[in-house]
Amino acid sequence: MSAPSTKPAASFRDSIATVDAAGQRVWLYPKQPQGRLYRRRKWLSYGLLALLFAGPWLRVNDLPLLLLNLPARRFIIFGQIFWPQDFFILLLATLTFVLFIIVFTVAYGRVFCGWVCPQTIFLEMVFRRLEYWLEGDAPQQKALDRAPWNWNKIWRKTTKHTLFLALSFLIANTFLAYIIGSDALVQIVTDRPAEHLGGLAAMVGFTGLFYAVFARFREQVCTIACPYGRLQGVLLDKHSLVVAYDYQRGEPREKMRKHQARTAGDCIDCQQCVQVCPTGIDIRNGAQQMECTNCTACIDACNTIMNLVNLPEGLIRHASENDIVQSTASRFTGRLKVLSGVLAALLVVLTALLSSRANVQATVLRTPGQLFQKTDHGTITNLYNVSVINKTNRPYPLTLRVLEPAGGQISLIGATGLTLPAQGMAEGVFFAELPRRALRHTNQQLRIGLYSGPELIAEAQTKFLGPVQ
Repeated sequence: MSAPSTKPAASFRDSIATVDAAGQRVWLYPKQPQGRLYRRRKWLSYGLLALLFAGPWLRVNDLPLLLLNLPARRFIIFGQIFWPQDFFILLLATLTFVLFIIVFTVAYGRVFCGWVCPQTIFLEMVFRRLEYWLEGDAPQQKALDRAPWNWNKIWRKTTKHTLFLALSFLIANTFLAYIIGSDALVQIVTDRPAEHLGGLAAMVGFTGLFYAVFARFREQVCTIACPYGRLQGVLLDKHSLVVAYDYQRGEPREKMRKHQARTAGDCIDCQQCVQVCPTGIDIRNGAQQMECTNCTACIDACNTIMNLVNLPEGLIRHASENDIVQSTASRFTGRLKVLSGVLAALLVVLTALLSSRANVQATVLRTPGQLFQKTDHGTITNLYNVSVINKTNRPYPLTLRVLEPAGGQISLIGATGLTLPAQGMAEGVFFAELPRRALRHTNQQLRIGLYSGPELIAEAQTKFLGPVQ
């Protein structure tokens, strides 16, 4: 009888499961997970997928729920329009979201990757489930790949990759809808291809990209391409909750044998936790492995085996290093307090900026190269350019008036007023005229109001040049 296994070899950190010693790709065949946590992940994933595909078609205030139109520099988030002038708000919102992910990771590990990340959801809950349906579980998939090309293999592989391409096309169109809008996407699909060659090229390109990711690159996106996993070494500590193997209880490992008193740990070395892992790691080698996405498939597999051999569940569970070594619950550490405080401050600032954001924003600038002019009736005029942005879904007829100093007049060049379209911009040129007595300085502050009927909807400030008093 062989001696029970104790600690794993440390050499596992010298390589990753998807690359062999010669640098060649090792294709993984994870066993289909089963269990309570997997069912929860499945239903959460279906809900998130429904929201993702419905998102471009949902409307708030008659605007898309989410639109990130980078070419037009126009963004709509929860029915609110953001323009380049709101860049600082979007930047602050992005920083707040990133810090939230960091705080969540410090406290709860890489749960985002295993439960919410679109890459994991599409791969594990869509593409891999199709693979299980068409080719069977891991042993059947291995046998099919090693088998010669016969009719059974041809129709299964052809059907699988046809469905993969169709799904990739659907994902690509959804992705484009978040960039150009659902209306523009429908127009590209329904019009002749020659009329939208750029849109067609984007569809084909994104379809090919998603097909390559989910049919070939797969888990290597998480282990090689994604920077988030590599940040674990910086973000996680001994107080962070992660998917962890309780080596205090499980070691030394030993196979279960009938009619034999057990003196080893609770781990019976069945390898089920390794066989279900979508990134091919052995969770027993230690927590905080870069490849671990905290998907909890190994927890379900281990709990199933523990129930079969009449041992307590939880040999692999959500736990911190302190929880395993000292049997103490995770605590709110000083680092977590500081990060949470910064996050709370950012949320307060972001909320204040959003609540004070104007729906109509005007910019008035003096026309370059123009000096002031004196009129025959003793007034002073300056020439200005005005630019107005409408962040709402409502058009406005605009008139401009001088609010300060008193007695000023505005004369638009070529028009009596401006028409500000919904979600659009209006520009104009005008003369501002002030009586000489209103000038207190050669560089006078000028405040202009933009009115839609009797309603003051925006203000702008600029400088008015005049003669030396």
